[in-house]
Amino acid sequence: MLGNALREAIRSLGRNALRSFLTVLGIVIGVGAVIAMVTLGRGATQAVSDQISSLGSNIVFLRPSRGFGPGQNVVPFKVEDALAIAREVPGVAWSTPVSLRTLTVVAGNQSWSTTVVGAGEGYLEARRWEIVKGRGFTPSELRAGVASCIVGQTVARELFGSEDPIGQRMRVDKFSCEIIGLLDAKGQSAMGTDQDDIVIIPLRTYQRRISGTTDVDSIQLSLADGIDNERVLADIRLVLRERRHLSANMEDNFRLIDSKEIERTLTSTTRMLTVLLGAVAGISLLVGGIGIMNIMLVSVTERTREIGIRLAIGARAADVMLQFLVEAVVLALLGGAIGITLALVFSLVAAQKLGFPFSPDYGIVLIAALFSGAIGIVFGFFPARRAARLDPIEALRHE
Repeated sequence: MLGNALREAIRSLGRNALRSFLTVLGIVIGVGAVIAMVTLGRGATQAVSDQISSLGSNIVFLRPSRGFGPGQNVVPFKVEDALAIAREVPGVAWSTPVSLRTLTVVAGNQSWSTTVVGAGEGYLEARRWEIVKGRGFTPSELRAGVASCIVGQTVARELFGSEDPIGQRMRVDKFSCEIIGLLDAKGQSAMGTDQDDIVIIPLRTYQRRISGTTDVDSIQLSLADGIDNERVLADIRLVLRERRHLSANMEDNFRLIDSKEIERTLTSTTRMLTVLLGAVAGISLLVGGIGIMNIMLVSVTERTREIGIRLAIGARAADVMLQFLVEAVVLALLGGAIGITLALVFSLVAAQKLGFPFSPDYGIVLIAALFSGAIGIVFGFFPARRAARLDPIEALRHE
């Protein structure tokens, strides 16, 4: 019986193909929007997580800031601060002093504005940044402050094109340095900056040739895996407060920025936006259900005489109800199938354009398909019941 009802429903919908398509547009838009939003949201969340991870393994950034107590000024870090943290705080794998400035670098007749980083020992190790060609700095080169540099992929491309940059010389601000290493590509950071647009020189070289001071802009820490981050951060804060001579009633004049906390915050935000957008898109499903109910009521009115004939020749009210209910469910499932297909195609293209991973949630796809069928049942029930309750005599008289 169900098979006959299904075939009859398909024939009936086929006789009014355009009207059937327009009826399911609400379902198509609703299902498509929900799946597209969830898929792109998952991709954005994954992209944020990957970009935060590209900064390094369990990274903590320390920056000097102005405290809130009376008479407090910005007190820069010193190299000794980084050494003290590495020496006194268990759980710190690397403690690297870093200074940076945006400068123009020149090679031949090509110039490029980039970020020049003066880094201490462990900078590349802390960020898990590989050198794909050439080599890194030796400890003796870092201590001596040699005029050598390591460049990112963007700088190499802009200055040397397809040429091998290793062994080439370029001018950084007012001094010349030899390129000894080429970094692996990292792509954009979570904040949208190009991580490959970078030149790294020894911190001692930076202080002598660029800043002219022994100050350090920041300290980058890499914490060991599997430790209690909160405990380690508290120990780091105690060491810095002691070294910076802060009394108990004085606020910190430095900031600790935990990459894991940034990742949790950004991931939570993207997930919340995904849920909100998905909920808004879900309203279209209800609108689509109302459209199905409206068209099914019109169909019942148009086919009143047909219903009367079926009832007069022995069809049961349940048969008539099943026929119209199946039609509503077929409409809803058809809209759901079209919406799912369009959403996955759109999400794939959009993810490629935006640089997100294509990360569909097939559980959500299944739920959307089942929800489409449920909408057909819920919003098709009233028209089907109305058709089943028609009086055969009155239905036959209908013109």
